Amino acid sequence: MVDFNIIQTLPAELAFVRELVQYRIGMLQGAPLDEPVFPQPASWQLHLIEFAAKYHLDAEEIILLWIALTPHVKSDLYDEAIQEMLKDSVDLPAIGGMRGKNFRGFMPTGETALFLLAGENFHRRFQLQRLFEAEHLFGKNRILSLEDVPPGEPRMSGRLVLSQEYVELFTTGKVSKPHFSSNFPARLIQTELTWDDLVLAEDVLVQVKEMEHWLLHSERLLNEWGMKNKFKKGYRVLFYGPPGTGKTLTANLLGNFTGRDVYKIDLSMVVSKYIGETEKNLENLFARAEAKKWILFFDEADALFGKRTGVRDAHDKYANQEVSYLLQRMEDFDGLIILASNMKNNIDDAFIRRFNAIVHFNLPTEDDRLLIWKKSFPKSIDFSENMNIPELVKKYEVSGGNIINIVQYACLKAFEKNKSEICLQDVLAGIKREMHKEGRPFSLS
Repeated sequence: MVDFNIIQTLPAELAFVRELVQYRIGMLQGAPLDEPVFPQPASWQLHLIEFAAKYHLDAEEIILLWIALTPHVKSDLYDEAIQEMLKDSVDLPAIGGMRGKNFRGFMPTGETALFLLAGENFHRRFQLQRLFEAEHLFGKNRILSLEDVPPGEPRMSGRLVLSQEYVELFTTGKVSKPHFSSNFPARLIQTELTWDDLVLAEDVLVQVKEMEHWLLHSERLLNEWGMKNKFKKGYRVLFYGPPGTGKTLTANLLGNFTGRDVYKIDLSMVVSKYIGETEKNLENLFARAEAKKWILFFDEADALFGKRTGVRDAHDKYANQEVSYLLQRMEDFDGLIILASNMKNNIDDAFIRRFNAIVHFNLPTEDDRLLIWKKSFPKSIDFSENMNIPELVKKYEVSGGNIINIVQYACLKAFEKNKSEICLQDVLAGIKREMHKEGRPFSLS
């Protein structure tokens, strides 16, 4: 008998899944129960209403999500529902299911979903397999999929895999930012600076504006103006130039201005010496980023996007295959990808041809350096002896990143001396330190 006390404590969606399991088993046993009634949205307790409305999901698509979500909410629901109907522990292959490595409960498979949605109606089963196609909403947006099965085994025996992001969304109503890990080798980078804090050459600013316009208007261009089939997905950009010239900050500000998260890829965790692992790591990353409107920022991209070599051995062959994979994956990605490199010539020509924009970040001119110096010093702090330090040091050829390091050094020296003003000698010492770091001579003249 059905334990109605258990059902009453469940969310309406899970109570429906439980009743559906027992209804289908009852049909197989020739002792049918009443067919469960699809619960009205007003009674739902999980967070699927807005999602279902946004994507115009039908009842079968909604039930499939509930079936996949059930073990994440109540781990023993399937086992309890099945055991109540099969008192003699009879094996029931028709319901499918499997056990996990750590999870001890029943985990639904594609076969489970077909059984619950269509019973023994094979025509309907064949129709429902559309829910697992790559072109379905669930597949395209990496929401729900079937786990791969060993060669020769039925595809529908694969476990139903609901993306962890959507498990979180459907249970808590929100999705947290992904954590940096071996499965997601990227860090969210943020800044409180604004465009007013960044000093760039006029031609660079023009190209940055073009990127802003794409981020703001790409969906309208592709969909409302009907250019989806004529233009490639996404936007690919190369930033190149010396360190400290604003490449990372520009990527950050693009995200801030357009309301998009910027993720900086840790290439040390992506590139692997083992054949096929680099592609696997990248695929995990791109799959998480797909359809999220993120900006992916590959700093020091030479390590991954460098020139292909002549094939001398198997390692060269697979290294070139990595580049070929990247070319295709970049073109399939629907967001903004920014590659940053010190030298344009270090990037493979095949990538160069596919960039929508190539932006050269030069070292700042003397006038630009003066502006960066003025913006970098604390606004409320004076200079010793009323010196115009920005004017006095603008002649030294240093980058914006160098200037920030120098200002920090001079400020700390002021604290060390218990002074509330910045000294020219400390600024010059900071310039000397930065130039020596880069192997360049320093002269006061």
